[in-house]
Amino acid sequence: MPHVIVKLWPGKSEAQKRALSDAIVRDVTAILHYGDESVSVGFEEVAAGDWQSRVYGPDIEGCWDTLTKRPGYGPRAASQGKASS
Repeated sequence: MPHVIVKLWPGKSEAQKRALSDAIVRDVTAILHYGDESVSVGFEEVAAGDWQSRVYGPDIEGCWDTLTKRPGYGPRAASQGKASS
C-alpha cells in the first residue's frame, strides 16, 4: 500500500508508462514516507468511447467530493468550475 491505478486512453508507449510509474513511486515515497517496496502502480487502458461509462461516471462524477484534482472537462466541471488541489 498504497496502490495507484492510472486510467488512460490507449496509445501511450511502455516507456511513457514506466516513466510515469517511476515518477509516481518517487513522489509517493518522498511525500508519504513509504519504502518503494510498499508502492504498486497499475495502468488500465480505456477506449475513448468507453471513458464516460467506465471512468467518468463511476470514478469522477461518482466520487466528485473526494477528488483532490478535478478534471476541467465534463458536465460537473462546466457547471461548478474547476477545483484546485
